[in-house]
Amino acid sequence: INSDITFKGSADNIFILQTTGTLMQAASTNVILSGGAQAKNIFWQVEGTVWVGSSAVMQGILLAKTNVVFETGSSLTGRVLAQTACTLQKA
Repeated sequence: INSDITFKGSADNIFILQTTGTLMQAASTNVILSGGAQAKNIFWQVEGTVWVGSSAVMQGILLAKTNVVFETGSSLTGRVLAQTACTLQKA
């Protein structure tokens, strides 16, 4: 994710995103919800690693086969489920 991404929908809409590779969110980018969309209804299914860059804002439920890494200053509204590890970096 190289720039801000917006999920627009009602509180009942469900979004499912699947990838066979790694999901990388660039530093200082945002996952934005509008129109009533809720983080609890966004599912990110990732076969590889999820990497959330410094000061990035992620929203949704992360289902990672390997690990999830949050760099310093990043945040999550949602949940993380990883088979291997969840790493929180602190400066």
